[in-house]
Amino acid sequence: MRLVVVGGDAAGGSAVANAGRTDPSLEIVMFERGPWTSYSA
Repeated sequence: MRLVVVGGDAAGGSAVANAGRTDPSLEIVMFERGPWTSYSA
């Protein structure tokens, strides 16, 4: 299964982290239009 997250802010990063812990077999892709990704989640 694939998970696509649009937005690399704190909420997007948190969603990616939680989804990866819940199902390690997920193929996860995160899109962020800006040059920086937030790691504050």
